[in-house]
Amino acid sequence: MPRDTLTADRIVRAAIELLDDEGLDGLNMRSLAQRLGSAATAVYWHIKNKDDLVRLAGDAVWGEVEVPDLDTTDWRTAAAAHATGVYAMLGRHPWLVQALGSHLLYGSAQARHNDFSLAVYEKAGFAAADADRAAAAALAFVLGSTLGPAAQVSLNRRLNKSGEGAEELMADTMRRATETARQFPHLRKRLDTTAATEYAGAPDRSFEFGLRSLLDGFEARLAADRVGEAG
Repeated sequence: MPRDTLTADRIVRAAIELLDDEGLDGLNMRSLAQRLGSAATAVYWHIKNKDDLVRLAGDAVWGEVEVPDLDTTDWRTAAAAHATGVYAMLGRHPWLVQALGSHLLYGSAQARHNDFSLAVYEKAGFAAADADRAAAAALAFVLGSTLGPAAQVSLNRRLNKSGEGAEELMADTMRRATETARQFPHLRKRLDTTAATEYAGAPDRSFEFGLRSLLDGFEARLAADRVGEAG
């Protein structure tokens, strides 16, 4: 493919597809160029290096998350919708969770969501400093909720690439983990009523439960602040 037929946007979109398929470790300019039907040198005309490519890809997927209209939505509904949207996006692109801890990421789409989070919690009634803390707490909760699924995707990919014995290794590990868990009473009780493979991950609707509890806590904090101000 001649260099002039490539664009930065096409390269970034192809990089996102490659990252979704192969993860952060599977991204390299040679594989990306093959996917584009081009030469690696042609990619460098548009993207400086792999780090810059990850930054651009990360910002592009932030653009997938819809931002509620705060003029027509109450703060809690907006906060829940935004957190759920970010959670879903990270589920589609689990490599971004790893990239957040290994790359310097920034961009206009990511900044737009950071700005929106502050606006949500300022609308709720938090002072600026506490709005910062509330936004940070909400993001930390969302990121924490995606760590397990993202790690599972990475592990499955690595085991599948290891060749024969991957399924046996997973089954043996599950057996050993179950034997260890049965030494502890609360885990043993759960395992007696739930299949070990089902209990290995977070229980159903854990994200919804946690998000609702977090927002309940914010509302309680705001109510307590109002009582303190009135007193």
